[in-house]
Amino acid sequence: MTILAVAVALSLIVCALVLWRAVEGLGPLDLTIADNRSTVVLDRHGQLLRPFATREGRWRLPVEVSDVDPRYFAILKAYEDSRFDRHFGVDPLALLRAAAQFAGNGRIVSGGSTLTMQVARLLEPRDERTLTTKFRQMVRAIQLESRYSKDEILRLYLTLAPYGGNLEGIRAASLSYFGREPKRLSFSEAALLVALPQAPETRRPDRFVRHATAARNRVLDRARESNVISAAEAEAAKAAPVPDTRRPFPMLAAHAAEAAIAARPDRTMHRLAIDARLQVSLERLARERIERLDPRLSVAILVLDNVTGEIRAQVGSPDYMSRDRSGAIDMTLALRSPGSALKPFIYALAFESGLAHPETLLDDRPSRYGIYQPENFDLAFQGTVTARKALQLSLNVPAVELLNELGPARLLARLRDTETAIALPKEAAPGLAVGLGGLGITLTDLTRLYSGLARGGSVPNLKRYADDAASSGPERRIADPVSAWYVFDILRGAPPPDNALAGRIAYKTGTSYGYRDAWAVGYDRQFTIGVWVGRPDGTAVPGLVGRLAAAPILFDAYGRLGLEPEALTMPPFALQATTATLPPPLRHVRKDVPKTIASTIQAPLKIAFPLDGSRVELGLSQPSEGKGSLVLKASGGVPPMTWLVDGAPVEAGTMRREAHWQPDGAGFVRLSVIDAKGATDSVMVRVE
Repeated sequence: MTILAVAVALSLIVCALVLWRAVEGLGPLDLTIADNRSTVVLDRHGQLLRPFATREGRWRLPVEVSDVDPRYFAILKAYEDSRFDRHFGVDPLALLRAAAQFAGNGRIVSGGSTLTMQVARLLEPRDERTLTTKFRQMVRAIQLESRYSKDEILRLYLTLAPYGGNLEGIRAASLSYFGREPKRLSFSEAALLVALPQAPETRRPDRFVRHATAARNRVLDRARESNVISAAEAEAAKAAPVPDTRRPFPMLAAHAAEAAIAARPDRTMHRLAIDARLQVSLERLARERIERLDPRLSVAILVLDNVTGEIRAQVGSPDYMSRDRSGAIDMTLALRSPGSALKPFIYALAFESGLAHPETLLDDRPSRYGIYQPENFDLAFQGTVTARKALQLSLNVPAVELLNELGPARLLARLRDTETAIALPKEAAPGLAVGLGGLGITLTDLTRLYSGLARGGSVPNLKRYADDAASSGPERRIADPVSAWYVFDILRGAPPPDNALAGRIAYKTGTSYGYRDAWAVGYDRQFTIGVWVGRPDGTAVPGLVGRLAAAPILFDAYGRLGLEPEALTMPPFALQATTATLPPPLRHVRKDVPKTIASTIQAPLKIAFPLDGSRVELGLSQPSEGKGSLVLKASGGVPPMTWLVDGAPVEAGTMRREAHWQPDGAGFVRLSVIDAKGATDSVMVRVE
């Protein structure tokens, strides 16, 4: 016995030396492949917004053990490695079983691999199935167990296990086959995810659903035999269908995700300030509303938290993959003409300067400033109105009157002081037209400016990432607290769109010249929401008006916040008065210089829309979409007006400077208008 014991001891020592030399000869473990994971963009709560494939085109998403349903681990261990929690990387009993099967069959029937050995194989993949390869996996498994905890080894398996095609890891497989995270799995789903890595290409459910079903059922049988699940649960799981298609990966806030990747290319995980729940709701809203409009229109929505400056939702287009709508263009960052959406900042500056008060009287009558003669959108005039009513009705003439007193350069300087990027026409000095949209601004900057009004005039620094520290930069003001509150109080009384409640939020719409852009921006104390509607290529869309196209989306978006709007608190020193009780200097603007043109002086007749030589798209080349109506507008002249198309009257004796014409087909047409004094004007346009 003594000789036998010595022999056994010597054998163990020799085996240990051989194993030690083998471990040393293999060198250190290389976990590079496990570190090469998909870049993911998450929302503020950690929910996946959009993943990106690795450079090799594989979906290998980061995952933790806590991210996976515990029932999956119970079934996995029952089927693959029942003694995983107790062995040291190699299971001697499993190896003895494999050796006996090899001796009896003359070939490898089962490899006796543990989960740790499978991780070793995934870290160092080899095609051949030889004893040398198996020994190498055993050595690597022992190394893994000596350096990492059981949970860390499981995490490596969850990340690297193959599931067919370019899917690697349980998270990518669960999202692709079931459309959700693996946090909650049914017994059927858990069993399928256990079965697939054994033969991922021949069991792919999207190609070989019968093989996948059979493999899943075998896993369920093993789980039942191991008492992990009951017989009834196994039968119910077998009756569940196996998915036969792959689902697309999430693509929420697609434009914001791409911007994050470009801004921080060294990171593999980006956590945005966006709220995924709100983002899903607003993306759905954008798709639903835009489907009712022109198929080439796009829509953009931006939601800002007024307190923190966080971007809570960013919809750059209704469909990122749509070519017709140029969905890949982020329209929250496109420079467009804001139309009347800049007027509140003219009034805020006038209030701050002591030039006006909400109850100050303004003249809405034909006026001329040099060669510039502003007109209201409806080509009518209201006479003498208060500043409150002028802003609520978005009258152009009073806004230009105030801007003329302030000076366009002062408005532009205030905008630039807030680090707002604006684009002005080249080779022309800024004129009064900038107040009515004669410049370019992005939806992001415009929404940020309105958020400044909600914050008492202090424009926020935008916070795009959830892990960004609060900005401590210098304060940038668009208005003082009193004038900001005046504007809020006025805009909260603006008439809402149809089927919307009045007095809930302060909001303003805008329509750019030529019907190219429709805007609506609204705010309360908590949030500011900006909406833009139009064509990304800047083509005119007849009838595209902010109040009709953008405002309903704005009010619907506010409803999806799930919060009751909160009013701004009136600041100290705000003057509440009527026109009669205002200090005399504030009762009327500029009493010393005449601003109106005598009724005997009449501006020349001119067709204001469409412009001469322009192309107007009405969908006439697509019969299935129906025929659009073209709005005809004139300025100046003496009503009644008569409109003609190619010499034939289409509307006669109208007292309005506006008419509607239904084209019979596409082509060039000459549009003419004649007023009561016989003055005429004509333009040549192409309708399509």
